[in-house]
Amino acid sequence: MSELESKGPGTIYWVVAAVALLWNLLGMWAYYSNVTATPETLASLYNEEQIALILSSPKWVTSATALAVTGGVIGSILLLLRNKLAVPFLVASLLSLVVQDIFVFGMTESVAVFGMQPVYLQSLVLLLAVFFTWYAIRQKKRGVIS
Repeated sequence: MSELESKGPGTIYWVVAAVALLWNLLGMWAYYSNVTATPETLASLYNEEQIALILSSPKWVTSATALAVTGGVIGSILLLLRNKLAVPFLVASLLSLVVQDIFVFGMTESVAVFGMQPVYLQSLVLLLAVFFTWYAIRQKKRGVIS
């Protein structure tokens, strides 16, 4: 057994896993806020064109978003528990995120309606999802999670 395996994960592992959980919980909160928003809430945040685009989102996109945030939260918890099942949950989360983004940016006029801010935010979301997934796979290969 290597020195790394005998000592267990280091501080960086725990920081990355905790940040992953906090980030994914934030995503779950954002998803919940979106699906439970009242017409009054939407009207206070968006213009009519933006509301129309939001409300036109098909159920399969909403489902992909739900899978992305739920998979991310579960995967992050499993990462904290050093459980190898973190990997498939984070992979499923990442794939669901890609499905969502293909719709949002490839099949709608979201940039024309919302501007570039969603592109920047979703780029960050995608980058972090890729990083957390890669990190979990790497830790599994190193024997840190099993």
